[in-house]
Amino acid sequence: MSLWYELVLAVKEPMIVICTVISFVVPFGVYKINQMLHQYGDPPWKQEDKENS
Repeated sequence: MSLWYELVLAVKEPMIVICTVISFVVPFGVYKINQMLHQYGDPPWKQEDKENS
């Protein structure tokens, strides 16, 4: 069988699609939350200058 056929069959499985989306959304959400916490929680001497960013 061709690879394209197997890919189409895999996409039809809802659990595979759901897990693929979750595997992107969870790390991206953690990354954004971490950025927000550092923006508001880091002391002034540890924050990067806005001019350099």
